[in-house]
Amino acid sequence: MATEKKGIGKGELVALIVSSSIGTGAFGIMSDLAGASAPGPMLLAWLFVGIGIFALVMSLNNLGAKRPELDAGIFSYPGEQFGPMGEFVSGWLYWLSAWLGNIAFATMLMSSFGTFFPMFKGGQNIASILVAIVFVWLLTMLVNNGVESATFINTIVTVCKLIPIFIFAVFMVISFKAGVFTADFWGNVASNFPGNQHVSIFNQMKGSVIVMLWVFVGIEGASVLGNRAKKKSDARKATTIALVALLAIYVLISLLPFGVFSQAKLASMGQPAMGEILKAVVGPWGSILINVGLIISTLGSWLSWTMLPAETTMLMARDKTLPQYWGKLNKKGAPTTSLIITGVLQTVFLFSLLFTEYAYKFAYSLSTAAILISWFLVGSYQVQYSYKRKEWGQFVIGLIAAGFQLLAMVLSGWRQMLMVSILVVPGFIFYYLSGKENDRPLTRNEKLVIAAFVLIAIVAIVLICTGVVAIG
Repeated sequence: MATEKKGIGKGELVALIVSSSIGTGAFGIMSDLAGASAPGPMLLAWLFVGIGIFALVMSLNNLGAKRPELDAGIFSYPGEQFGPMGEFVSGWLYWLSAWLGNIAFATMLMSSFGTFFPMFKGGQNIASILVAIVFVWLLTMLVNNGVESATFINTIVTVCKLIPIFIFAVFMVISFKAGVFTADFWGNVASNFPGNQHVSIFNQMKGSVIVMLWVFVGIEGASVLGNRAKKKSDARKATTIALVALLAIYVLISLLPFGVFSQAKLASMGQPAMGEILKAVVGPWGSILINVGLIISTLGSWLSWTMLPAETTMLMARDKTLPQYWGKLNKKGAPTTSLIITGVLQTVFLFSLLFTEYAYKFAYSLSTAAILISWFLVGSYQVQYSYKRKEWGQFVIGLIAAGFQLLAMVLSGWRQMLMVSILVVPGFIFYYLSGKENDRPLTRNEKLVIAAFVLIAIVAIVLICTGVVAIG
């Protein structure tokens, strides 16, 4: 009698991607975007970002269908294109992006608790850090009990976090006034921007794109967990479904408030902006509802991003780009060592919140910058693979995906890219140990790659020490 293959189903994968992407950013995006752009340029920016992310998703789907044996997530593609070093660099950056993003989640979660418990106000005091550390290890233990059981819980959390967003959208539709929405559609009124300066449509779009990138981090989650899916095709379908859902959610919640309040009013809203906006429309209960939703949302995203970095290093160890102990599985099929290492690093980094007011922004920017490089390498392999097979439609999709990521790197700032290089350098120690473990000495090209990263990291450290580059 045939038994159904155990694994993560399509619905759970969709929930994982949506939960990974809808984190803290979705609850504050209205104010962040209003500070950068009027509705017209914002729509153009959403179109631009939508095309770029869609090209990335189509590249992932195409490569997943035609190269199913490359099942080590998005970092298996640079591994095929550039060898073990390519997989290591992409995987290490993805791993960094995941747990650095968790630091941002921790800060926002404790800040949300501050709405109800003043001792956590601001999210960067001793009480906040200690409770955040408890959450780090509770989530680590949950994932250590089995990745597949954790995805079931994540599905429930995803439904819970979408309820306040849906209520918010409903009240925005009810309160929407076309005259308010079109009053300054292209941002011609200088008083709507900080400093009362006139901002060009391009610069409004540029400011919007930077904000939008963060809320799409996680869209590749099904690819990383694709080897645990019941069917390979489920991962591809889940990614497409999640992208359409996310785009619809983000466009609605970011644009509808412009039909209720002026751009200047939205830009001045406190965080979480969604709570402040709903409070202004329906009263105090709106803020309470949104803050509860934000807490659930943050925990859901944190759960997703506890699974993904552990899965990343497990797959890298399997492919021999990290020492084998990183990928050793327990009886539940979870990579315990990887989870512990990642948990320890998060614990240590959380204490940095005591020494800088910029910890949230610092983690946020580094997380985004790191994953952009991993995304770019997907587009790069899509271009190479499609060119060899003379599949010109897919070739163009790859060009769009890679080109978008390059432009996004420029828009996100060269400073973040420099600082990311500092965090890559320690990883080369583990890559070297993996090579010794598998009798794979460093090649000349690999030594050149390491030397280049070390040089860039030294430059970054010098610029930081001299004050040219400011952390945060």
